[in-house]
Amino acid sequence: MNELTGPIHVVGAGLLGTSVGLAAARAGLEVWLSDTNHEHVRTASGLGAGRQAPEDGVAQVTVVAVPPDHIAALVVEALERGGVVTDVGSVKSLPLTQVSDHVEEDLLACYVGSHPMAGSERSGPLAASAALFDGRPWAITPHTHSSPEAVELVEALAQLCGAEPVRLSPVEHDRAVARTSHLPHLLAVLTAGQLAEAQPEHLSLSGQGVRDVTRIAAGDPDMWGQIIRANNAAVSELLRDVQVDLERLVEVLASGDEERLEDILTRGVTGTRAIPGKHGGPAIATASVFVSVPDHPGELARLFADVGDIGVNIEDLHIDHDPGRPVGLVELVVEDTSAEGLRVALETREWVTHR
Repeated sequence: MNELTGPIHVVGAGLLGTSVGLAAARAGLEVWLSDTNHEHVRTASGLGAGRQAPEDGVAQVTVVAVPPDHIAALVVEALERGGVVTDVGSVKSLPLTQVSDHVEEDLLACYVGSHPMAGSERSGPLAASAALFDGRPWAITPHTHSSPEAVELVEALAQLCGAEPVRLSPVEHDRAVARTSHLPHLLAVLTAGQLAEAQPEHLSLSGQGVRDVTRIAAGDPDMWGQIIRANNAAVSELLRDVQVDLERLVEVLASGDEERLEDILTRGVTGTRAIPGKHGGPAIATASVFVSVPDHPGELARLFADVGDIGVNIEDLHIDHDPGRPVGLVELVVEDTSAEGLRVALETREWVTHR
């Protein structure tokens, strides 16, 4: 097996690129950085993610971390410089096709697409972290011409960054992210769009549910437009399936068929249970404990300390701010067998809980 020794050349010093640089530098590898925005390179270098790429250097592995519309051209440039090349874009089939149209088979053997399943609502190098990929899946998507040595080096890079490599074909990858990322984003966008012209008195009733459903709709429209266009075929197929489901739901509501409506709602519950649990394991049964928390410094820390003292692990957490009162409603998601005991124990510590 080829050993990953560096240098690593990161093209695009944004959130993902700088995070790769920080993780590689943490492991002791030399990292080169380049970006059309020189301030990004300066900032990423200041954070310890690497140094400005030399003009004539050849990296062992080049990581292209740029918006989807620019991936293919920069992958071709990197392949022509030499070394193994990967990109971390969220769509794999289209860039592969575009790259294949511009390089010979011997160079194409050095290209292996990849996609770390990690990110942040923030962007830019200041949002980067060496720990961004720790424990996260990192899709490795070799094509028919990828050399085994190139695949091994890209997988080694993912592991070096703390991620868990998952090997998929480019087509399989694009179908998977269409279902788990791109479709949910578009449905959140459509739901949020219904709020744009809503009357203020209607919006005043907004609770945590609508915030949860629409949160991801706030993503950058330009970036998401590039992603959706690049994965058009897989996303369109799923949207047609959703269209059939919507038509069925409208028909059920018009008919007043209670049993069929319950079947549709139950299928949604089944889908949520299909999502893997922590660390990729099976989902565990959970329950929510709702706690009123005063909006004062230190109150959340006091709540978490009390939960720790009680000996219950928090599986997930949500905060719903009450606009009418100086309190927030904190939802503590715990194993269902621990919920009632936690609720009682918190009440003995003078926390106000809700069922």
